[in-house]
Amino acid sequence: MTYDYLVIGGGIVGLSTALNLLRGQPGVKVAVLEKERDLAAHQTGHNSGVIHAGIYYAPGSLKATLCRAGERATKDFCDAHGIAYATIGKLVVATDDLEVARLHRLRDRAGVNGIDVEAVDGARLRELEPNVAGREALLVRSTGIVDYRAVTRAMAEDVRAAGGEVHTGVEVTGIRETADAVDVDTPGRGFRGRRLVACAGLQADRVLRLGGVEPDFRIIPFRGEYYELPPQRAGLVTHLIYPVPDPELPFLGVHLSPTIDGRITVGPNAVLGLAREGYPKTAVNLRDVADFVRFPGMWKFARANLRTGIAEAFNSVVKAGYLAQARKYCPDLTAADLRPHVAGIRAQAIMRDGSPVEDFLLRRTARQVHVANAPSPAATSALPIGELIAAKVLDNKHAPLSEK
Repeated sequence: MTYDYLVIGGGIVGLSTALNLLRGQPGVKVAVLEKERDLAAHQTGHNSGVIHAGIYYAPGSLKATLCRAGERATKDFCDAHGIAYATIGKLVVATDDLEVARLHRLRDRAGVNGIDVEAVDGARLRELEPNVAGREALLVRSTGIVDYRAVTRAMAEDVRAAGGEVHTGVEVTGIRETADAVDVDTPGRGFRGRRLVACAGLQADRVLRLGGVEPDFRIIPFRGEYYELPPQRAGLVTHLIYPVPDPELPFLGVHLSPTIDGRITVGPNAVLGLAREGYPKTAVNLRDVADFVRFPGMWKFARANLRTGIAEAFNSVVKAGYLAQARKYCPDLTAADLRPHVAGIRAQAIMRDGSPVEDFLLRRTARQVHVANAPSPAATSALPIGELIAAKVLDNKHAPLSEK
């Protein structure tokens, strides 16, 4: 059997892409290939579960546009499928003069991006969140929370209902492109498709290489380590509580996140991972380590971020350091409140010159499209991302998806 489209990756971006291909051309044959037994097994299922509003992103950027569209689309999708979500709002909290100045710039950016925010002074902040301390804050009303695993499962059901196939436990071991098809090898059987889309996340560079293209980037795994508050502290905050981001750093910092099932997580930090898909702190995969050790861009990136990397590594090992980040805006937290929680791993594409890829990155051949980098907020933006990728695959030359 020859499929019209093969999609590698059973995370939320892969399922959204398959769904949009079926919506764009009803009746086409689509198969999704996921190597794990469960869908959303990696980045999709290991995050804070936040529906972002897009406050942080440069006005007019693809990330800002997709995030705004994705926030609305995710909620609409959940409404249509009976998936629980809550629009609880986010408070971005400034605790000193420097952060106040950055907060004001963030407020201006939100206005340009058309995002509804409320400037909150210290007194109003204490009314909203008695356990949070800060000089000023921004309330982002539209930010929400959801279980992205549930969203991904619902997308898979829609794919099947539209005539597509979703195969789990199917690891791609080879890709061969010919003039009129793409053949994909797996241990159990082969698949043939007229076109292939790879949304491989943590394995994006390796799958690209399987497709016959030597990647000019490397996927570097960064562990996002979380803690979870004990049940008796579940009412500590009612909004998402975020620090003001440092524009010099690639990650947002440690935050307090109520979850849709009633818990509160603290985190994540960002430390170099020694395994792309190993979630325990002691996990080591020698192949993964060798990949980034041999990549010159990794060493350039490390030199440029040495001080931050040392601080993050220290806070990973010493709970007191991690706690201090959260106590800046939530001083009532204690070390006893920080209980272990499953980590996440972010697939960060790094170029040969050491620069981290901040936006979406595609690589393509005549019959393949590879999503090389789908950065946060990819889960929030998954539905419009899938629509744009599908447009690329359908040869819509006006689709505004940067290939860099």
